[in-house]
Amino acid sequence: MVQALSINPTSFPAAKVTSIGQIVSLALPLAMTGAGLIFLVITLKAAFDILTHGDNPDALKKAYSSIAMAVVGLFIVVGSYLVIKLLGVVLPK
Repeated sequence: MVQALSINPTSFPAAKVTSIGQIVSLALPLAMTGAGLIFLVITLKAAFDILTHGDNPDALKKAYSSIAMAVVGLFIVVGSYLVIKLLGVVLPK
């Protein structure tokens, strides 16, 4: 027995995606949320290291470096987000 499978936008949600721009529009907020959570985790871990290793200068240097790199990474992610949004406005559809 063979059953026919039809793919249409009502029965198969992936059929609603018709361009790469729609995929980017769906994935970009998820990526930004993930980057924000990673930034938060790295910053909290570094802050905990500062609180617990206050008398060790090497550990403090490592924690401050970790916070600086997390901030730089967040700036890179936000900058790339703005570039992608700008390209979405500037480029023709």
